[in-house]
Amino acid sequence: MCERFRKAGVLVLNIVSSPGSGKTALLEVTLARLLAQGYRAAALVGDLATDNDAARLARSGASVRQITTSGNCHLEAHMIGDHLRDWALEVEGLDFLFIENVGNLVCPSHYDLGEDIRVVMLSVTEGEDKPLKYPPMFNSSDVAVITKVDLAEAVEFDRDQTVANINSVRPGMTIFETSAKRGAGIDEWIAYIVAQRDALKSPAAP
Repeated sequence: MCERFRKAGVLVLNIVSSPGSGKTALLEVTLARLLAQGYRAAALVGDLATDNDAARLARSGASVRQITTSGNCHLEAHMIGDHLRDWALEVEGLDFLFIENVGNLVCPSHYDLGEDIRVVMLSVTEGEDKPLKYPPMFNSSDVAVITKVDLAEAVEFDRDQTVANINSVRPGMTIFETSAKRGAGIDEWIAYIVAQRDALKSPAAP
């Protein structure tokens, strides 16, 4: 799976978080921004049941496909492969493929989906200790995104403590602070993933 993505030159991001952390909201904004800039982006959305998140993401104009796991608490590589085979979509024509994993900070940490970047998200409403409670997920991720920062003051979120907790588990981890509702941090987030995609396309890329 990873080799196919690499040959196609598509940047694949596996998005993981607890339920309700704002994955879908941030991904909706991300897809819309990328499409507006002329990039080709698509998303696979994993959920135990319902296609609500996939329907929401489709509003961005991106190609979106739902993966209903029927009780499985994570996505697996064969699920990605099966849905790509059945999907009328040429992976080779994409710049970005986002995989929104099932809302869970335990099971997905053990499963490689062929992604280039694993992104773990945590919202300010979840508190500061998520990295300490779920170290395998943060250790296995490349990037952390703190979401819903527009609510930070209301919930008395300790930003510095959260960053310290992330760094205690995964020193030097790249961290973004975003608000899909207010637009905070979105430009930096988009610039990062575009730079990663450009590096992948570079002849010097492995």
